[in-house]
Formats: sequence, structure tokens, C-alpha cells
Amino acid sequence: MNILRHRLLGLPALALLIAAVGCSSSDAHPSAAVPSPDAKVAKLCRNLDEVLPRKVGGQGRNDPEPRSALTAGWGSPAIILRCGVERPAEMSDPDADGVEVNGVGWLLQKENDGSFRFTTTLRQAYVEVTIPKARTAGGAGPLVDVAPAVKKAIPEGIAS
Repeated sequence: MNILRHRLLGLPALALLIAAVGCSSSDAHPSAAVPSPDAKVAKLCRNLDEVLPRKVGGQGRNDPEPRSALTAGWGSPAIILRCGVERPAEMSDPDADGVEVNGVGWLLQKENDGSFRFTTTLRQAYVEVTIPKARTAGGAGPLVDVAPAVKKAIPEGIAS
């Protein structure tokens, strides 16, 4: 009788263990370093956060941790947007790759892990969009969804 009781008591614990294992880290929120721009750029970034699309690249919003109006994410693995980042040194390279999407210029950088990082050019705040390797088949496609918001919230000009 004692043995049966232990087995029955063990079933809920086993079910809990299986449920916990079923929740993988890919189900969790992604993480991203929050930029720390000056007050003027931070205001522009908050304006951008208010007009960002609900979906990017067909993926729903999945904001990174820690939560901030300066970061956003979509899907899993997440396409990550960070607003107010520093000017990439590669922008000084005349041979750097760039692309224009819906009136917004972007510096293109391929990362060692196979992901792509795009950073706005000629805007008053630098906006960075990182597309993970698992989502690079669509190329710069997610920028098509993000560009209208950037165009609306981040005026043209040179970020200081």
C-alpha cells in the first residue's frame, strides 16, 4: 500500500517536471542590451516605439528583456530593434555595404554568427535591426516593415 501511495504522489511531480522541460529557453523572451543615448535621441526613440508595427517579417511582437522603449523584438528567434545605438565605425568605410528600403538608408553588416545587422544612416538617431541567422532567408525583408515607422519617427539628418 505504501508503494502505491508513493507512485501516485510521484505522478504529479513527474507531470510538473515534464511541463518544465517542455518550456525551453526559445519560448522565453530574448535579451538585448538597452542603449543609453542622450535625452534628444531617447525622445525620438520613444516616438519610434509608439509607431512600430505589431508584426515584422510575419512575426508577432516579442520584446526583449529588460523591457525598454529603446528596444523591440519580433518572433523567436527574435528580430531585434535597438534605437539610440552608437554610430558604427563601419559607416566611415567607403566600401561598406548599404541598402535603401522604402526611403530609409541602412548600413549592412554580416555578423560572425551568420546574422545580419542593419543600422540606419542619415537619421537623427541610429536605429539598429538585427536579423538572426534563422531568419536571414528573407534578406532585408523585415526592414520593409520597420522602415515606415523609422521614416515617421526619426527625422532625416546626422545623429550627433
